[in-house]
Amino acid sequence: MEQKKYWKGLEELHNTDAHQEIVKNEFSEELPFESEGLLNATTPRRDFLKYLGFTTAAATIAASCETPIKKAIPYVNKPEEITPGVANYYASSYTIDGEYLPLLVKTREGRPIKIEGNTSSSITGGATTAKSQGAVLSLYDVARLRFPTIGGNETTWTELDKQVSAALAGLGGAPVVLLSTTLLSPTTKKVIGEFLAKYPNSRHVVYDAVSYSGMLDANQASFGKRVIPSYHFENAQTVVNLGADFLGTWLNPAEYSKQFAATRKINAKNPEMSKHFVFESHMSLSGANADYRYTHKPSETGKVALALLAAVNGNAVSGVDGKLAEGVKKAAAELKKTAGKSLVVSGSNDVNVQIIVNAINNAVGAYGATIDLANPSNYRQGSDAEMVKLVSDMNAGSIGAVLVYGANPAYDYFDAAKFSEGLKKVKLTVSFNDRVDETTELCKFAAPDHHFLESWNDAEGKPGYYSFVQPTIAPLFKTRAIQDTLLTWAGNTTQWVDYLKNEWIAKLGGAEAWDKVLQDGIVEPATAPAMGGGSFSGDVAAATAKIGGVKGGKYEVVLYEKVSIGNGRLANNPWLQEMPDPITRATWDNYACVSNTLAKTFSTELGDDYEINAEKKVLKITANGKTVELPLLILPGMHPEVIAIAVGYGRSEKTGKAAGGIGKNAYPFVSYNGQNFDYFAPAEAPVATGAKYPLGLTQTHNSYEGRPIIKETTLDEFKANPKEVNEDREELLKFGKDFRKDATLYPSFSYPGIKWGMSIDLNTCFGCGACTIACQAENNVSVVGKEEVVKAHEMHWLRIDRYFSGDENNPEVVFQPMLCQHCDNAPCENVCPVGATNHSSEGINQMAYNRCIGTRYCANNCPYKVRRLNWRDWNGADSFENNLYDVADMNDNLTRMVLNPDVVVRSRGVMEKCSFCVQRLQDAKLTAKKAGRPMKDGEAKTACQQACAADAIVFGNVNDKNSAIYKIRNEEQTERMYYVLEETHVLPSINYLAKIRNKDAEPKAEKEAAHKEEAHHA
Repeated sequence: MEQKKYWKGLEELHNTDAHQEIVKNEFSEELPFESEGLLNATTPRRDFLKYLGFTTAAATIAASCETPIKKAIPYVNKPEEITPGVANYYASSYTIDGEYLPLLVKTREGRPIKIEGNTSSSITGGATTAKSQGAVLSLYDVARLRFPTIGGNETTWTELDKQVSAALAGLGGAPVVLLSTTLLSPTTKKVIGEFLAKYPNSRHVVYDAVSYSGMLDANQASFGKRVIPSYHFENAQTVVNLGADFLGTWLNPAEYSKQFAATRKINAKNPEMSKHFVFESHMSLSGANADYRYTHKPSETGKVALALLAAVNGNAVSGVDGKLAEGVKKAAAELKKTAGKSLVVSGSNDVNVQIIVNAINNAVGAYGATIDLANPSNYRQGSDAEMVKLVSDMNAGSIGAVLVYGANPAYDYFDAAKFSEGLKKVKLTVSFNDRVDETTELCKFAAPDHHFLESWNDAEGKPGYYSFVQPTIAPLFKTRAIQDTLLTWAGNTTQWVDYLKNEWIAKLGGAEAWDKVLQDGIVEPATAPAMGGGSFSGDVAAATAKIGGVKGGKYEVVLYEKVSIGNGRLANNPWLQEMPDPITRATWDNYACVSNTLAKTFSTELGDDYEINAEKKVLKITANGKTVELPLLILPGMHPEVIAIAVGYGRSEKTGKAAGGIGKNAYPFVSYNGQNFDYFAPAEAPVATGAKYPLGLTQTHNSYEGRPIIKETTLDEFKANPKEVNEDREELLKFGKDFRKDATLYPSFSYPGIKWGMSIDLNTCFGCGACTIACQAENNVSVVGKEEVVKAHEMHWLRIDRYFSGDENNPEVVFQPMLCQHCDNAPCENVCPVGATNHSSEGINQMAYNRCIGTRYCANNCPYKVRRLNWRDWNGADSFENNLYDVADMNDNLTRMVLNPDVVVRSRGVMEKCSFCVQRLQDAKLTAKKAGRPMKDGEAKTACQQACAADAIVFGNVNDKNSAIYKIRNEEQTERMYYVLEETHVLPSINYLAKIRNKDAEPKAEKEAAHKEEAHHA
């Protein structure tokens, strides 16, 4: 197996002086002594002891102080369904902006605190995303509207209904428009239809901030159906991806991650896997998980699609050259080779590009095999042309009323100023949005809807596939369901909950069936409907001609969504803001991603050490006549003449503390091409402004100093010799026949009962970050804010390390989740002066928080760098007054309702880390004990394991020979299984499975040359 060099950034690749300095100085700042000159004093030891004596005395005084008494009020009439200390679970659904995820919501004492996937869903199989995991925090957002308003002033629902009804009656026949994002609820659409039916010429306009209208229109032109088909990645042996980040943000990534992962699971007995080609302009999550990846300008997407169609049809490739042409030919050959099991997807919103993609899929037999047109998806329904017409009609004064639900075009419409001007000409403006966002601020009436965790609703992800939404908590504020509001204004006295219930009782045939589906959370066909294709009739010649007219530029801006923030609707979520971006590892901002080649043209100062420094140079970027200034972030894998910017930032201050003033709004760079919105634009040459701006990056520290931690090989090499991946482990035999027990000073632990262990498959860890947010929600992990992240004080117990290898201009990427390894020979345990670190009888490396005094010896001794010190009092857990360090209202009494009562809240100066979700393990053992039986494999799941859409994490009792973890280690994956830094003899309890790429092995000569080059850099 080739031994590749892995690097987190260019500074590590080239082993610069600044990188060496960071490696040498493990902690990135000086200890916070009270006196600057303390260590320079003539008697530093005496002064140190004096300061130490003072701090010890202060701590003693504080500990003896009387802490405030917080009275607990018992239930006078306890709700029947609530037992203190016992969690309840309710089925619900996450359907924001058309993303379809059936869920289970965990509540404690009536508070929703954690979201899990509903494994009963055949569409998602229990998968979740970072956004859906973080949605529970949005329930407790202090920036939510707490009451209805008229002209920005609080009012009552009675008064609002009175004034709106009068305004509707006085429209004089002018049309009413309900403007919403994609809605998946058929019953809500029925209510909307009944309301609009009262007003002539009224209509429902669907607008998505990140549009898929081009795909919908292309399918209308190609098959006569304006739908998005169901994609089946699990059936595909070859996937060719033209800029569709289906593992990150495209349509329904949880569903596709689950499907795609099924084709990437591999062992020596079944050495087969899919092949993934990606053609894109910037490094996306899907691109990072490609077997073959090629870059091009966004304006060239159509040319790549045309070249691929030509190659698939056996014609000469034109319009592209060099490596891009080679990639097109290679991808086309694989598509033809696996015809009937091939799939091409595109993230373009250009109807003509999508028609060409449809033609390719038709040529390789995808329809009815990997693409299902008979059972389409409802995930996006917006129409760009209808939205543009609405804005035009508003400005012409021909619209009587605009009612906005979920949409925020005053922020994310490409010509927000024109929309805002048009809205001023509308007689009646109402917003149902949950906060004073940019659009709500312009509306006279605000009638805030409930959060979905307070609501009743249904959702239809695909025809016949339904899930349900039910309240998991009583409404926290004086909000009202939009459906109740519309029913009231339509003169219907039926309550929304009864309306919904009656609809479904009629469909299901009885109240008992309704109760059953609420419990299950889903209704699906008894047998999956047959897949179907369609007769392709797209005008390829016309599409080809229009693609030829697309204008590019020397430089181009491309817009993308981040996995965490998405289109910006959830921007006021501190968990999601602080989640490191999977690719850039940056938090709390957007920025201009450029290649190292382009960066060095702005300044000779931009060397390989640039990424180590938090202070970034600011670029002035101009495109479409709009200008924005953003910090420059060097990102390997970028096309050398492309600038990539994330949307969803630059929100209004009224949106909330976490979102307001963070980053810059990139939506003004969007343009309308006459049919659809384009999310790229030719740009002027970027200009360095001379200013600097700090970015909070999380991967410029924690170095392994060159020690091998990633193992990977190619599929062909693995087939030829599966044992080659772990040849280096044979070196351990020189230490004795039993590596675990021989030649060690550590005591020999025995685990007669349970011994917990975890396995992480690098082949199916796509780096999405859902596990990171799940861990944060489950374990009360603190939000520290950008300033502390800049100081390397981030608190996440589980991080996903991103490593590059190979060509720095187009590198390969590996993601590796890294958490406490729960070592049997834990080097952290024997250095703690107060015995706060200890080892359990079940193999868990434990922390006694109230013993810890924050020496950080354990962190210094940990080779994995997975321990975190509470530098501040993030949670109000200590007894010092005015010591609370609040970030984005995370310590507001409302926000604290999200805390898990099963996990202690840690105070300042305490070391913390992964606990294998010990509270979940205890709960699973107790459940089995109460049932009078042994615990079953799979009953105890860590939060990260349960959140993973790709099932990359397996956890269980390694002493149970029937457990999945035992079988992985001893039967199924003996060839791929390894431990990180195994040679240090710390005996970790977490193993990894080596990465396998389905690509051609490098020729021997090229491999030797690459090794020489890497050795030179080292």
